[in-house]
Order: sequence, then C-alpha cells, then structure tokens
Amino acid sequence: QLQLVESGGGLVQPGGSLRLSCAASGFTLDYYAIGWFRQAPGKEREGVSCISRSSSTNYADSVKGRFTISRDNAKNMVYLQMSSLKPEDTGVYYCAADFANRGPFFCSRSLDGMDYWGKGTLVTVSS
Repeated sequence: QLQLVESGGGLVQPGGSLRLSCAASGFTLDYYAIGWFRQAPGKEREGVSCISRSSSTNYADSVKGRFTISRDNAKNMVYLQMSSLKPEDTGVYYCAADFANRGPFFCSRSLDGMDYWGKGTLVTVSS
C-alpha cells in the first residue's frame, strides 16, 4: 500500500525552527520529484518547495532563504527544514509525490502536478 506520512509539526514561537519529515512506504521516493505544500486556515493550498530526483530544488518566494528541502534516499525520506518561522507560516503541511517522469532535474510546486498526497502535519507559529 502506498503511503506518505508527514511528521515534525507542532507549536513554535516566531523566529523558531522546525524540521518536517515525509516518509514513504510502498514505493521508493528517489524515483520521483517530491513537493511540500501548505494550507493556512481559510486559504487555498499552496506550493512551498519541491525537490527533483537529482535534488534540484525550488522555493516559493515567501520561504526563500528560510526553508530548505532535502532528501535522504537511503532512508526513503524527504525533509523540510524551516527556520525564522513567522505567524504566516502557520498551516497544515503536506508532502506529495509526482509520479510522472519529467526528467531528473524537474520538480513542480503546482498542486496539479502531484499524484499522491500525505495527510499532513500541523505547524502553528505563535507566541
């Protein structure tokens, strides 16, 4: 059974850090581009970052310089290191896999490009 499971969310003060993890089972993550997305209360889900099969990365302007996406193929994991967190980073964070083979350097932050989603982990940035 295919599964993506996010973890690492929680309550953090503004300026703090969190590392989110995305664990895959039932398939091998290193064959696919992976994206991190978030959905704030009352807002649409948006793409935060993505990583290609060859570990090329892409970030939304709102998180550039603060978030870092990485992958550990040996552990079948993808991570999102979040620093200098702001209240506007609050939301449910999802990882998703793009099963289309668009080349080793391609990844997308578009929701339409994702084929399989995890259930999300809640991040709350508040004092």
